[in-house]
Amino acid sequence: MDVRDELIEHVPRLRRYARALINNRDLADDLVQDTLERALGRTGMFQPGTDLRAWLFTIMHNVFANQARKASARAVHVAVDDSVNESEFAVPSDQTRSLEMRDLDYALQRLPAEQREVVLLVGLEEMSYADVALALEIPIGTVMSRLSRGRERLRALMAGTQPGAKLQVVR
Repeated sequence: MDVRDELIEHVPRLRRYARALINNRDLADDLVQDTLERALGRTGMFQPGTDLRAWLFTIMHNVFANQARKASARAVHVAVDDSVNESEFAVPSDQTRSLEMRDLDYALQRLPAEQREVVLLVGLEEMSYADVALALEIPIGTVMSRLSRGRERLRALMAGTQPGAKLQVVR
């Protein structure tokens, strides 16, 4: 099977990871498209016998990092948390599962990008530490450290013990 044919098998994983990473469906789809475009243009660089998934996540990581760098250089950052009236978002108590998922997504978005990437690749994509290290081009010890710090921060955010961790409003 050709590398181009195998790419199709990895699109759902790439989309899931991109959506968790960016939290915007349209931008995540753009990231996947940019990743696939770059991969298709560089299929000659893929080494047969190696992990195609890790190669694709490496490309996605690099595209995401480049886009984030460009965006932060030209973006105007506005804090909106202080102006939100939380009572407008109250929901019935039977929607607990939905709230938990929303809170997890909110907490994931509050992680530093390097921790969020590792947490998502290990937890969501079930990649090994070695594959994550390869995909992100960092040492395996850094993967373990970022994963540990990311999980701890997630726990604190979900428990509401992290500063600025107001996650759930139920009345």
